Amino acid sequence: MNSTNQHKVEEFTLLGLASFPKLSIALFILLLIVYSLTMLGNLVIIVTVQFEARLHSAMYYFLSRLSLVDLCYATVTIPKMLADFLSKSNTISTNACITQLFFLHFFAGTECILLTVMAYDRYVAICNPLRYSSIMNKTKCHWLELVCWVISFFHSIIQIILTCQLKFCGLNHIDHFFCDIHPLSVLACSDIFIIEIVFVANSGMISALCFIVLLLSYMGIINTILKTRSEQGMGKAFSTCASHLIVVTLFFGPCVFIYLRPSVAYAADKMVSVFYTVVTPLLNPIIYTLRNKEVKTAMKSFFGKWLPRKDK
Repeated sequence: MNSTNQHKVEEFTLLGLASFPKLSIALFILLLIVYSLTMLGNLVIIVTVQFEARLHSAMYYFLSRLSLVDLCYATVTIPKMLADFLSKSNTISTNACITQLFFLHFFAGTECILLTVMAYDRYVAICNPLRYSSIMNKTKCHWLELVCWVISFFHSIIQIILTCQLKFCGLNHIDHFFCDIHPLSVLACSDIFIIEIVFVANSGMISALCFIVLLLSYMGIINTILKTRSEQGMGKAFSTCASHLIVVTLFFGPCVFIYLRPSVAYAADKMVSVFYTVVTPLLNPIIYTLRNKEVKTAMKSFFGKWLPRKDK
């Protein structure tokens, strides 16, 4: 097909989640509740870590950054989904679609690397407890955070470059509730073989590096735990790592399933996408607060100052 006969696509239509109009209002209310709880839960953790001195350590510093990323990550997709439930057109401009794709991969990549950094932090805390404060000092925490943001930025830029190489000939109905490179590549009328190889290699490289660091960190942690003769020490170590392992599994599992395969095998895995874009940002603050007595105590102490006290 000649480029002169191609129709330039200026906007896309997101088919979304609701196949039946009657479900739109119910899904809108449910998603609004989930989004509100996600915002509240993550903001509570950010504020508590910021103002409670007992939480001013590397572990909770990275936890607050994870909450910030989850808050932003959910905001990339959920507000548009909410608007689409109340709209009849469900359209998104090409520029807005590319912007959404950029921030989606930017915050997803940041969370992926941040969870890896948090595994390293747990490794240092358990395997080198006496040197933990000196190794994971404030300067090092800031540098590790900067690495997360910078690597994620370049990862996302590569995704945008790949997406901009796609040529569309008129098909503009995206069978998804947000813009991503897989559902977009399905609509392309150009050869996407090389693009897909680079895309999978880009995502695979980050995933592989994160997996290696996670594996080495937890191998060291398990080795140290097994050498610990104190049952109390073993229980504390397992408790410290359990929350992080749950969050890692909830985030990495769906992402690997979606992104580390070519689009020819893609069949609009919308329910899997819902899990890591909507459910995981909601669960993360719940998992960390319910399993961490120190965080719960700090929250009670901080927010208790603002609650009216009953006179005895």
